[in-house]
Amino acid sequence: MKKETVWYKVLDHKKQLPEGRVQTVTAGHQGICLTHFEGKFSALDNRCPHQGGPLGEGSIENGLLRCPWHGWDFHPCSGLPPGGYDDGVDTFVVKEEEDAIYVGIPEEPPHEETVSDVMVSTMINWGIDTVFGMVGHSNLGVADAMRRQEAKGQLRYFGIRHEGAAAFAASAYAKLTGKPAACFGIAGPGATNMFTGLWDAKVDRAPLLALSGQVNTQVVGTGAFQEVDLVKAFDSVATFNHAVHQNSHHSELMALAVKHALVKREVAHLTFPDEVAFSKKAPKDAAQTPENRITSFAIAPPTAMVNKASEMLIAAKRPVIIVGHGARFDMEAIIAYATILQAPVITTFKGKGLIPDHHELGCGVLGRSGTPIASWFMNESDLLLVFGASFSNHTGITPKKPIIQVDFDPMALSKFHKVEAALWGEISETLTILQEKTKGKTKTIDQRNEIKERWEIWREEKQSRLADCSTKGISSIAVFDAMNKIVPENAVIAVDVGNNTYSFGRYFEPVAQSILMSGYLGSIGFSLPAAMGAWAAQGDQRPIWSVSGDGGLGQYLAEITTLVKYNMAIKHIVLNNSELGKISKEQRAAELDVWQTSLHNPSFAAFATNCGALGIRVETLAELAPAMQKIAAHQGPALLEIITDVHLI
Repeated sequence: MKKETVWYKVLDHKKQLPEGRVQTVTAGHQGICLTHFEGKFSALDNRCPHQGGPLGEGSIENGLLRCPWHGWDFHPCSGLPPGGYDDGVDTFVVKEEEDAIYVGIPEEPPHEETVSDVMVSTMINWGIDTVFGMVGHSNLGVADAMRRQEAKGQLRYFGIRHEGAAAFAASAYAKLTGKPAACFGIAGPGATNMFTGLWDAKVDRAPLLALSGQVNTQVVGTGAFQEVDLVKAFDSVATFNHAVHQNSHHSELMALAVKHALVKREVAHLTFPDEVAFSKKAPKDAAQTPENRITSFAIAPPTAMVNKASEMLIAAKRPVIIVGHGARFDMEAIIAYATILQAPVITTFKGKGLIPDHHELGCGVLGRSGTPIASWFMNESDLLLVFGASFSNHTGITPKKPIIQVDFDPMALSKFHKVEAALWGEISETLTILQEKTKGKTKTIDQRNEIKERWEIWREEKQSRLADCSTKGISSIAVFDAMNKIVPENAVIAVDVGNNTYSFGRYFEPVAQSILMSGYLGSIGFSLPAAMGAWAAQGDQRPIWSVSGDGGLGQYLAEITTLVKYNMAIKHIVLNNSELGKISKEQRAAELDVWQTSLHNPSFAAFATNCGALGIRVETLAELAPAMQKIAAHQGPALLEIITDVHLI
């Protein structure tokens, strides 16, 4: 059956293409090399048949159209090569109407589902509907499948400026929601740029799916342009890591990738050779769903350990509960049990904000970024009940006290030293059993008055530090004191790495805010991309803020344009002291000279303004609160640059 010809206007006026010139135009999805030769307009397929070079970027020399890539010649009108060769290019009909140029293309056939289509559909069915990435030449097949799903309203895609930001955004999305997002890059550098963000997700146990393009299978191993063995490269970071092949069970491969990310709470990676991504799917290969493919996570701990832990809780007089990031979805039940035990609740730094600092049982953060309240109650306790914490040296949970540890990962239990009762189970399930076992049997001391007294001592100390002043800039404590008063109680706050983060840990007093950070990896530059992930997850429900030093913001500064592009109403606070202050501090502590830590910065506020966001710069304490209130009230993305003194932290 003969296909209908569809006409497309490719030039509004024929004068746009002078005699003897060529130009690339598009008719529907067909790339066209439009030529103007010997008074005639002609339309040739834009792809050279040898390496796919764009003929529309070539030139007419000596009566022949020359391919810009390797110099092959074709007649500008017929598309035939000289010398009688049979490797010419297809031509299309052209017509002129009212000085405009039209090209006629055969009606496009209906889209046939590809390997990429069935895999992207499976990904969405399994709950991944948010992707951060960058489209490029080796991932176009997968990108086109995503485009179709986006057009149906099944997927949201955010084009970023650096693939590292995409991975951090996906990691933060998972940390906030417990559900994976995907990051997406091309072969070679696009994929390797994602590596740091993937490690951030891996070590903080955040489920994440990484998708990468790859060069054609036929040139793998030949040292082709942008060829990197991505399966080998990603082997250390991904718990599930495979290349997609022509004869793979494609929907099953994607289902297993997402299942590994969800169950293991880690990174899964799939890489798509270019020709495979464009291949037609097998007739029987249909998108899969998670129905009856994933088990309940309601893991109950072994009875013997439950009995031991119950006995310890019944015998305790001054128990303290410590919660880490892994307890973030179970805090209502944990606080209810803490109320029964009359027990102080301490958080790790990654768990900051899981209980309000103004709660009668809240004692703030333990460890290097923490408060003296938390360490005091740990030292005075006779039992530590620890939920979802990693026992890192940064937190400093003492091994000298009896410990009950609850974690879903058996390898996390007693990881660094022996604990008296190691409960392998989901927190919600374990807590229910412990409550039943200890109901009406505990005889703990009410520690609430002591908590109140300790907070009064610490807040008096903080108030005295607020009086510290300098001619060089504002103090960090003043910044976070202002944030305490202005940041909405239901905000999400992404924080970076550096002295600014330590000060945030000590001085910001969360109410119901969620805090996101690069925990175990401690990667500078995390906060702004993480705020993008948080905005994608909950930006229509909660205000999104981020905080960094000048060193951290400088790493992903270009992502401010991404905020503007998608109107992400993120409020970013940058503490600008023109120095990598934490590194200077470490050099001094090591009794070394301070070296190569100074920074030459732009005006970050002016940069934000130039990108289309609101940018404000403050240099005095009197300006601070009004400026912060102004960015809080702004409807779009905003940046507040605060000139700070590196020594007032």
